[in-house]
Amino acid sequence: MNRLFDLRAVIGGLFTLYGVIVTLVGLFDDPAEIDKAQGVRINLWMGLAMLALGLLMLLWLRLNPPKPLEAGEEKED
Repeated sequence: MNRLFDLRAVIGGLFTLYGVIVTLVGLFDDPAEIDKAQGVRINLWMGLAMLALGLLMLLWLRLNPPKPLEAGEEKED
């Protein structure tokens, strides 16, 4: 249950999703958009950075999962 609410999964998933979207937008930028950014393909670079950050968060979650709760540690509502 505590794995469900781990922020690394939420942050990693959102950054990965947005990174894929922004990277795809950056791959298909037209020359006018590239000229607005002074020749830098900013969408492509930021998309790749977001994708890398998201995948690192998910890798961190995979390599260091949260510890399961003990029977006596559960909160009662």
